[in-house]
Amino acid sequence: MDCRPGSGKYRVEREVLDEQRLEERSKRKTLSQINKPLSDRLKDSLRCSLPKLKRSVMSSFPVLYWLPKYSVWDYGMPDLVSGISVGIMHLPQGLAYALLASVPPVFGLYTSLYPALIYLFFGTSRHISIGTFTVLSIMVGSVTERLAPDEMFLITNGTNSTSGVDITARDAYRVQVAVATTFLGGVIQVLLGVIKFGFVGTYLSEPLVRAYTSAAAAHALVAQLKHLFGISPRRFSGPLSLVYTLLDVCLSLPRTHLPTLLVGSVSIVLLIAAKELNSFLSTKLPVPVPVELIAIVAATVISSTAHLYNNYSVSVVGEIPSGLSAPTVPDLSLFGEVIGDAFALAIVGYAISISLGKTFALKHGYKVDSNQELVALGLSNAVGSFFQCFSVCASMSRSLIQETTGGKTQMAGVASALIVLVTILKLGMLFQELPKAVLASIVLVNLKGMFKQYFDVVTLWRRSKVDLVVWLVTWVSTMLLNLDLGLAASIIFALFTVTFRTQMPTYSVLGNVPGTELYVDIETHGEARNVPGVTIFRSSATIYFANAELYLEALKEKSGLDISKMIIYKRRQEAKQKRREQRAERRAKRKAKREKKAQKATKQHSGPPEISVEEVDTSIDMTAAEKEDQSWTERENGTVFVIPTLPRTPDCCSRWEYLKGGDPDSTSLGWISELQDGDTTTLGSSSEDTLSRDLEQVSLGSLGKWTWDIHSIILDLSTANFIDTVATQTLKNIFRDFSEIDVDIYISGCQASVVQQLELGDFFSETITKQHLFVSVHDAVLHCLNHRGAASLPRYDPIQALHSSTKF
Repeated sequence: MDCRPGSGKYRVEREVLDEQRLEERSKRKTLSQINKPLSDRLKDSLRCSLPKLKRSVMSSFPVLYWLPKYSVWDYGMPDLVSGISVGIMHLPQGLAYALLASVPPVFGLYTSLYPALIYLFFGTSRHISIGTFTVLSIMVGSVTERLAPDEMFLITNGTNSTSGVDITARDAYRVQVAVATTFLGGVIQVLLGVIKFGFVGTYLSEPLVRAYTSAAAAHALVAQLKHLFGISPRRFSGPLSLVYTLLDVCLSLPRTHLPTLLVGSVSIVLLIAAKELNSFLSTKLPVPVPVELIAIVAATVISSTAHLYNNYSVSVVGEIPSGLSAPTVPDLSLFGEVIGDAFALAIVGYAISISLGKTFALKHGYKVDSNQELVALGLSNAVGSFFQCFSVCASMSRSLIQETTGGKTQMAGVASALIVLVTILKLGMLFQELPKAVLASIVLVNLKGMFKQYFDVVTLWRRSKVDLVVWLVTWVSTMLLNLDLGLAASIIFALFTVTFRTQMPTYSVLGNVPGTELYVDIETHGEARNVPGVTIFRSSATIYFANAELYLEALKEKSGLDISKMIIYKRRQEAKQKRREQRAERRAKRKAKREKKAQKATKQHSGPPEISVEEVDTSIDMTAAEKEDQSWTERENGTVFVIPTLPRTPDCCSRWEYLKGGDPDSTSLGWISELQDGDTTTLGSSSEDTLSRDLEQVSLGSLGKWTWDIHSIILDLSTANFIDTVATQTLKNIFRDFSEIDVDIYISGCQASVVQQLELGDFFSETITKQHLFVSVHDAVLHCLNHRGAASLPRYDPIQALHSSTKF
């Protein structure tokens, strides 16, 4: 390679490389050398050594890696301050999000305690805060209220026939449903992590997740309206449940409990004002002001002092038991009813957690293991379910607080768990007079960030219409089909858009940028020039079963060669030529027979030779095939033969002449179409051989139907990362079909894996070899022009143009 410093130009001299020469020069390894046999791989996986055992233990228990290196002096105080800040947020959010899950508030505190401790041992992210989250809480609530509605726990007063709800029994059963769903979701996450299925979260694109959380926020808003207005609407489940619930809430508005509405409204106004002030002073405050904790403390004090529950019937949290409950086994009989919801919880929770974890890891320069995160989150849910916890994942608000307040490691989670533990053991009973309207207000104010995601519609409209459609479909399906079915429909639609985009890629014809070896789309680059005689075709997506047929159709359109019609036309012309040859042979035989008869007549009647002109009556002594020939002859050209009365002599060559009488059929082709009115064609005694030889020379290009100036087509497969059997067969058909019209096919830019897949698919044969595969488009172009194109296209010297800056 010759490179001139400072000039920005270089010159490369090498031979044109096809795949076979490349393999010879690079010594490419065979498949057996690259991939070990299955037995060897199985032995390697089962072979145990001390370093391998250490790596396995460290990867399964990440705490053993970072805890021995933990520096109390460097990390102790930042983790403590961060943990206390997050723990203070855990208290109001745990109590509030328990309402979303339709379980007593104390179980929200349990959920804020146990999973965080479990994640300490198995998690790999240093900054996410595991615990209650809005979306998962509302998903759990939809399951608990569907399987444990109020109608199942009605109690009737025999005196006046009035009915009420057995709240204790209802809440106990709802806790069982939530625990069973959480346990099953945790098991699913652990199994997916063990089989290295951590990439499942990548199927949830950012527009899908944001639209899903926005729709879940709407579900959460509707669910909290009953606590805010002090009403008791009916609970619906299944598709359109949100619409039915909202309608019932609107019908119940005349029965609004005004004291409850007043408490909730004042709480919302004060929380919004305090949060805005907190955000304004964030740069001047070392830690954020715990607005939510202050709100629940103040509300509890006011409620206890004013006796809101007794005097104004304002609904309050009620009894919060002190101490920790004993672990219990989840109800296995509920698994069949909640398995779909558990799978949705597992996928959504993992997607949210891993996205937050990777964001912080990228910012602070460490690595998060997606498979281990799946295991850690699954164990947090599965083990936590034994202590009456519902589904958890990383919380965006708490994780941001943990990161901005200086948290360094997972030890911050221990500090936050201690705050929750102290509250459960000693302070829980103090919050018994806390109005539920205040907790509902905390939930609604925390949904502000999710409602801001509706501005994504404007952003996506400018950036990507496909992502906008994914966003809208996800939002609509989640709103109408509920959270579980909405998620399934959203994922299916998102995958469909990917498939659709690979089915409808951009097909382009490439041209050469003058003075370079670069090839770009001639439709989008004004200076790109077509290579004479060569069509370079490229697809923006890989070829596989879903778009193989479309690939072939696009190739026909871009090259201007409708190969299917051309081959059909050629087959018909070949059949016609064969029939004409047979007719010519029969005519020659009849001619010889008439000559023999004429010679006999001449011997019998000696005298001067006379020439008589008569129209040949081919209907005498004709078979059915001969009559058909005669009919075709009269219809096709109306030929009149001139028959000599004397036999051919050595000195005088006897000639058969025929005249074309009448206009030819517009579709007649071949040598007949070359005759014009008044022309004559002379057939000597060797007319049969001459005609056969002429027919053999007839090709599709000389038939007059199509004309083209393409002699080679290059298929650029540089975008293909795999190829299946359908695509392999399609490529074989392209080679076969275009060879029939004398167009050469070459492939360029194949990756080594694609070449291996072509080998396994029996793509190569005697007619298709690795010499048809080139390492680059430029190599293939030079081969085509040296092989066929340069001599036949004098108007432009492509080789000289391509050599102007780069020489091969």
